[in-house]
Amino acid sequence: MNIVVCIKQVPDTKGGVKFNPDGTLDRSAMLAIMNPDDKAGLEAALKIKDQYGATVTVITMGLPKADEVLREALAMGADNGILVTDRVLGGADTWATSSTLAGALKRLDYDLIITGRQAIDGDTAQVGPQLSEHLDIPVISYVQNLRIDGEYVVAERQFEDRYHLLRVKMPCLITALSELNSPRYMTPGGIFDAYDAEITVWGRQDLKEVDDSNIGLKGSPTQIAKASDKVRKGAGEVVNLDVPESVDYIMKKLRERHII
Repeated sequence: MNIVVCIKQVPDTKGGVKFNPDGTLDRSAMLAIMNPDDKAGLEAALKIKDQYGATVTVITMGLPKADEVLREALAMGADNGILVTDRVLGGADTWATSSTLAGALKRLDYDLIITGRQAIDGDTAQVGPQLSEHLDIPVISYVQNLRIDGEYVVAERQFEDRYHLLRVKMPCLITALSELNSPRYMTPGGIFDAYDAEITVWGRQDLKEVDDSNIGLKGSPTQIAKASDKVRKGAGEVVNLDVPESVDYIMKKLRERHII
């Protein structure tokens, strides 16, 4: 079985967020981590590998420094890492990102593609389903439990206060929730091997069946009008009133702000 896991290097928001003049994130200036939902998807692939035997390939699109998350994935147990990087791919929205990744995935043999539900730097949950459309394969999103049954994937899809139990024939794509599992740690031996391993690097010329109008900032139909760091709240207002007066005061404020 061939499993491809799409992972993303995202800003560690605890270290602060920085922006370029055009409103896009300045990823080169921020600390970065592997997206949590993607790491859960990677763990799902590694568990399948442990149980049934599989080749796990991780792929990411980003700056050259994004090979760090690929090496982290290799240290956890993945077999191959592919970095898609090119200056012309920068500034991509979800459409341009999925178009680019689909062009790379079309070069690979796969039975199962796993992505995270969403990335913490965008929270759109769009790239996984868009990939399935580009590749014309079925998708199960919001997966909270997963098993393999011969040529089929059997998954629990989270849905409000219950779940859907779906059985889909491979090849297919799933988007993983962080609740799917607890990712394993890297091993010391795995870390040494990962940093000796060769990462495959693909650029624009290596993508299959991708039009220039669908990549990078110019190929992104979503444009950022304005971006800013987290707005700090004011100190607030403290009043000391008895209970009836407090109720009247609160009701007055709610009416002033047209909340009630």
